[in-house]
Amino acid sequence: MSPQLAVLVNPAARGGRALRQLEPVARRLRAGGAELSVIVGSDAADALERACTAVAERPDALVAFGGDGLVHLAVQAVAGTDVPLGIIPAGTGNDIAAALGVPCKDPMAAARVVLRMKSRLVDAARVRAGRAEELFAGVLCCGFDSRVNERANRLTWPAGSARYVVAMVEELRSFRPVPFRLVLDDDEVIEREATLVAVANTRSYGGGMRVCPDALPDDGLLDVLTVGALPKSEFLRVFPSVYRGTHLGHPAVSVRRARKVRLEAADPDGLVAYADGERVGPVPVECEVRPGALRVLV
Repeated sequence: MSPQLAVLVNPAARGGRALRQLEPVARRLRAGGAELSVIVGSDAADALERACTAVAERPDALVAFGGDGLVHLAVQAVAGTDVPLGIIPAGTGNDIAAALGVPCKDPMAAARVVLRMKSRLVDAARVRAGRAEELFAGVLCCGFDSRVNERANRLTWPAGSARYVVAMVEELRSFRPVPFRLVLDDDEVIEREATLVAVANTRSYGGGMRVCPDALPDDGLLDVLTVGALPKSEFLRVFPSVYRGTHLGHPAVSVRRARKVRLEAADPDGLVAYADGERVGPVPVECEVRPGALRVLV
């Protein structure tokens, strides 16, 4: 029986270049026997509404054709349902797909994964910030990295990932460590000045930064990493090691595991959290794992 696939597309992924890959991928899916309906929203809210409508019609899978931001949106539509999520990576950052073993450099190989229709259950995490509540599948960050995201989103030049390099350089000039307060599983309290805090369901973010290299997407736990206050020169020395995951050996870095995390800051002015690269909202935020909330094609 032909699988019925709803394909959610981000037309802006990779500056619009990803959209040119859609047609050959669609041909490959159809050649494999799939019947497709393509979803393109006018903005994120419209895309989510269309994705939720598609999931309600119970396709054999909702397939996200894009990067982590689009996967994040698709997670909102499929979590808690029996409709599996397929991923065909076509974004600047494809960390969630990589953590799940989906081929990230070959869209045709990812299409073959979708056509096999073999699935597994993985966790998601619910995050609350004020009145806002959503799910994430990858990593939530707060501190230096989220401030860089905020700054990059305000820039109109340069385009693409170069904005984040410019934003990082600018943020380094003014950044000061944040007095964080973490509450893990309602009983363990950590008060610490930190450069950043990450709450991870999967191992990496930002296009390959292995911030929590031991995080597993199906263990029912969140890895909570803190990087203590560091001189800027030391931070710049340690930062490249995050791409190898070797930063965990630094004495300023610590990792805990928990099912529930509350993240507060003594001076929260302008401090926001990002999850899967998407803006969640200002601190305080609460994260709680939802074991087996997602069925994904792998």
